[in-house]
Amino acid sequence: MITLKGEHIYLRALEPEDLEFIYDIENDEAIWEVSNTQTPYSRYLIKQYLEHAHKDIYEVKQLRLVISNYEKKTLGLIDIFDFDFKNSRAGIGVLVKNINNRYKGVGSEALKLLVNYCFTHLGLHQLYCNITEDNEVSIKLFTNQGFKKVGLKKDWTKINGKYKNEYLFQLIKK
Repeated sequence: MITLKGEHIYLRALEPEDLEFIYDIENDEAIWEVSNTQTPYSRYLIKQYLEHAHKDIYEVKQLRLVISNYEKKTLGLIDIFDFDFKNSRAGIGVLVKNINNRYKGVGSEALKLLVNYCFTHLGLHQLYCNITEDNEVSIKLFTNQGFKKVGLKKDWTKINGKYKNEYLFQLIKK
């Protein structure tokens, strides 16, 4: 059986009530580096996004899920992006918003649930992620889930006027 429920957290679809949570994330400049965001988002645009979040992954090529605990507290977001049905692959990104909820296995459990969902329910063959060279926490998170470093993109991301290298990690279904 396919499930998006783990021992401590579960993944759920976006709801209109998530507007302020997403607004806070999308407008937090401290995480723009990992989300590849360059400009703030208005509540109006996020409301429109939420109104269309029900669209099928095969149509919009992405899926964003909320990471929640069993006390129904919203902890973060996990994304499938660049969904490529023909080549059976997609990118994955994960963010635990509050630093007090990090380093407690939330991201790891969410990633494990999403990887399982991608391979068993969506029938994907491979997943990938892009991580800047100095993001040791994300590198550890993805490598612990079996992702392998397969490439280095030199001077790939410009942050605060300086270029950073970015690793490409890949997980191929066994």
